[in-house]
Amino acid sequence: MLTLERAVIKFAGDSGDGMQLVGSLFTDTTAILGNDIATFPDFPSEIRAPQGTIAGVSGFQIHFGASGIYSPGDAPDVLVAMNPAALKANTHNLKPACLIIVDSDSFSKKDLDKAGYTSNPLEDDSLSEYKLIPAPITSLTKAAIAELGLDNKSAERCKNMFTLGMIFWLFSEPLEETIRYFEQKFKQQPHLAEANSKPLKAGHHTP
Repeated sequence: MLTLERAVIKFAGDSGDGMQLVGSLFTDTTAILGNDIATFPDFPSEIRAPQGTIAGVSGFQIHFGASGIYSPGDAPDVLVAMNPAALKANTHNLKPACLIIVDSDSFSKKDLDKAGYTSNPLEDDSLSEYKLIPAPITSLTKAAIAELGLDNKSAERCKNMFTLGMIFWLFSEPLEETIRYFEQKFKQQPHLAEANSKPLKAGHHTP
């Protein structure tokens, strides 16, 4: 867990990875806890950019702390990168000791090629100055909701909630507000509330 007086988190992924939602949900919880906040949504540079490319990277940055927060912050203390393109698009703006969490399941050769990598940054020591946590987020998400019987595409879309659970754990923040959000939003579709809540809880318990 991190114990910082204030922190900057950057969530980054493909335009369909739900980074805006994850950022908003984290913001809601940390605001309820009484923190000062400033946020910055970062949308893809191209409309309908090819999936997995840098032009299609979507992000959400939040700067939060007990007081004195006047901007979304500069370099993040924590970067969540859901694919190689999201990592590459943000490595130019990281603190030397930045904690990087990546979905290692998304670092296949095809994914790396789309992002313009010639080697795997999770293996070539190019990230040695950072604190790297490669986690098989997609696989862990599918395992967490396997009993719900979702199709593969729908199951993969829940990986953002697994990631959010990890970040809630990292900053010792509660899940209850987000779970209540899902229960209210999907009041008529409880299976969808469960499909979001289960990976959230699994991500929170995984570290």
